[in-house]
Amino acid sequence: MPNPPFAMLATTAEVLARPDADERLLTAFERERLGRFRRPADRDDYLAAHLLVRYCAAAQLGTEPAAIAFGQRCPGCGSTEHGRPYLTDRPDTHLSLSHTSGIIAAAAGPVPIGVDVEHLGARGTDPAALRHVLTPAESALVHSRPDPTGAFLRLWVRKEALIKLGRASLDTLGSLDLSHLPLDPPLQHRDQDLHYLELTTPDALFTAAATLPIELVEPAGPVGAP
Repeated sequence: MPNPPFAMLATTAEVLARPDADERLLTAFERERLGRFRRPADRDDYLAAHLLVRYCAAAQLGTEPAAIAFGQRCPGCGSTEHGRPYLTDRPDTHLSLSHTSGIIAAAAGPVPIGVDVEHLGARGTDPAALRHVLTPAESALVHSRPDPTGAFLRLWVRKEALIKLGRASLDTLGSLDLSHLPLDPPLQHRDQDLHYLELTTPDALFTAAATLPIELVEPAGPVGAP
């Protein structure tokens, strides 16, 4: 029986501190892209994200990160130089990854899964942005909160996760209404057929979404495991 979907959340520093955090785990194209970054912090975030998704996939499949055959493919243009991550030899395992400055999220599971992470305060509540990505009900909800930016970010992170899940697109964000979901959610909750795993850390907001309950896993094993 397959594992439930797994999600991992870590800082870039935590990922790169692992003894097996070796850029040789990356594909030739990933290493070439890694070399293009001018800012060391951007390079580290990219490396950490592409390592963490391998660690998550390895935990999901019960194998070693070095055995993970990683690829990317854009569903729009078909390019293999960007787009949705996948395992070239395991189409039955689905991947997702996200990173914001210094914080990384990844997920792997037997069903499609989407994950997103954003720094708290990463973007404000610009009226033009609200019109494009929020419904009128969501916009009213955001402006009714003591912390409008935090409320906006919670909705934004959810919508980004749903894009990566394949349930939304950038063009449909303004009509996708999530105003009925709690802005201060429990770790796990459900809305119709979707299960959400959500965290608020001192620095960031995190959401993972899938059609099965998602387990939060440390890079070395399940959270709370002995």
